[in-house]
Amino acid sequence: MLFRASAKTVAVMALDGSLFLHLTDQFVHQHGYRPSASEARSWERSIPVLVAALNEAGLGDVEVMLEYALPLNSKRADAVLAGVHPVTGEPSYVVVELKQWSQATPHEEDPTLCHVDAYAHPVLNPVEQVRRYCEYLVNFNGAVAEHGHRVAGVAFLHNATEFGVTGLREIERDGYGLLFTAEGRGGLIDHLRTRLSVDHPGSPAADELSSGAKVPSRQLMSVAAEEVRERTQFVLLDEQQVAYRMVLNAVQRAKHADRKEVVIVTGGPGTGKSVIALQLLGELYRRGVPALHATGSQSFTKTMRKVAGARKREVQDLFKYFNSFMTAEKNSLGALICDEAHRIRETSVNRYTRAEHRTGRAQIDELIDVAYVPVFFLDEHQVVRPGEMGTVADIKAAAAGRGLPCHVVPLDSQFRCGGSDAYLRWVVRLLGLEEGGPVTWEPDGRMQLLVADSPQEMEAFLEARRTEGYGARMSAGYCWRWSPEPRPGEPLPPDVTIGDWARPWNLRGDRSVSGAPPAALWATDPAGFGQVGCVYTAQGFEYDWSGVIIGPDLLWRGDRWITDRTASKDPVFTKSTPDTDVDRLIRNTYKVLLTRGMVGTIVYSTDLETREKLRELVSGVAKETVSA
Repeated sequence: MLFRASAKTVAVMALDGSLFLHLTDQFVHQHGYRPSASEARSWERSIPVLVAALNEAGLGDVEVMLEYALPLNSKRADAVLAGVHPVTGEPSYVVVELKQWSQATPHEEDPTLCHVDAYAHPVLNPVEQVRRYCEYLVNFNGAVAEHGHRVAGVAFLHNATEFGVTGLREIERDGYGLLFTAEGRGGLIDHLRTRLSVDHPGSPAADELSSGAKVPSRQLMSVAAEEVRERTQFVLLDEQQVAYRMVLNAVQRAKHADRKEVVIVTGGPGTGKSVIALQLLGELYRRGVPALHATGSQSFTKTMRKVAGARKREVQDLFKYFNSFMTAEKNSLGALICDEAHRIRETSVNRYTRAEHRTGRAQIDELIDVAYVPVFFLDEHQVVRPGEMGTVADIKAAAAGRGLPCHVVPLDSQFRCGGSDAYLRWVVRLLGLEEGGPVTWEPDGRMQLLVADSPQEMEAFLEARRTEGYGARMSAGYCWRWSPEPRPGEPLPPDVTIGDWARPWNLRGDRSVSGAPPAALWATDPAGFGQVGCVYTAQGFEYDWSGVIIGPDLLWRGDRWITDRTASKDPVFTKSTPDTDVDRLIRNTYKVLLTRGMVGTIVYSTDLETREKLRELVSGVAKETVSA
């Protein structure tokens, strides 16, 4: 949080202006940059109104926690009021969302959204917003995990009239989300008196909330056990079951011996890493073991939330990012499931990181420290960005540095690419990721492999497969610049241009534009076919037919591959990135793209000599097949 004091103290500091100087200084200290003018303005206009209501209610000794950070999350509640319940004598908390809006109308189709004149797009109804904050706090703070009744939520629209926002009340259902306006200020004061005692200071309750363990609650784990297990319709086979049992056994040992263990599960695309991860999550929750799932990919995490938490929204909060654990308490989890662990970064620091957290601590260390059994699922050939540290050697070294036992479980059988081990071997040999050089593709009846002579030919072939009921996507190396996203209604910029053929990249943002799905859903929404995906959007996903455009960053010359870093437009490559790293990462990029297809892959290179080499290697496939 940015600041904490009694309502009396906050009111005095707001009056002399010192409160806002303090909030700004704390914000700069924690985030490394100044708050926006609108954020600072909201403090100056909203906080005095809230504390005035508290003091008028006789609640001057209630503790006010401003800009309260939700655990394991980047979101902040405007204020949390801490005190004692006037009837039960228990700690009592009120989460407050403050809005300066004068009016708002509910969305025509979805009352959890609303329209406000100041915003071009619908925003979350503040009743829904504060309800979610309350539920999240109960799900992830040990002080209230078994005492959800101790938490209440209010949205205070202190500039609004009842008439101006009356439609927002449609979704008021419980004490986690009540709405009050300027006209309803008396109602707010009465409500606060029902939740907070005028006779007791709130400081002890605030201390209790601040020291509450930041782990999933048992209630949430019970819900997740049912949801995740039901939604994982997959039978684990052979070494998949071995990996699953190894992790569960390690958790059991760690619990009894009070000793940490590290487990690494390695496997190529389609070996079932993510399926095992979800099965483990469901089983651990069923056993009452606090656990979280984490990845380094926004697209992957959002999809996992959608798949596993489709029916129970609170389950979505169990899916985190690798940089969520910078301040987490050591060994607060029984297990941490790190999926797509090849995406682990050197550190979790970014431009939003608080100054005191810029310690240079390795992200691997944070992930190992937070759980008794950290589990890493990875494919070393999918490291595609500089600074990604998710290799077996890196993790084993980190474990050895702590004197921890480390178990490595390899997965061999795979279920992507038609279950074709031959195709996966062909890809890694083709790209020089294993010794021996490229080999001729020998069709094995499982995976289909084709070479196109033009992007038009490739797209027409994929479109024909779609009419047959298959899913299909086109992806490419990062060899074309990425224009800013257009406004809604405007066409997407056709950045990927090859001769007279041009298509847009997939979207980068969290919203749909001109019929194209948001970035996280490109690989799973049928509307993603019209755009060309990049490796960061495709990684972790699969579709029936995969069209891959090899750009001018990877060229076949004579008897070997040449990588041309000048042809890459990927902003993650900087002047300081060594040529050897760029070479490896470009090859890994194409390995990821070439292994997304479940039924078949059709590949096209923008370079004639490279295309001829591919045609030579896939000579058993008649060109007429591509055109069919």
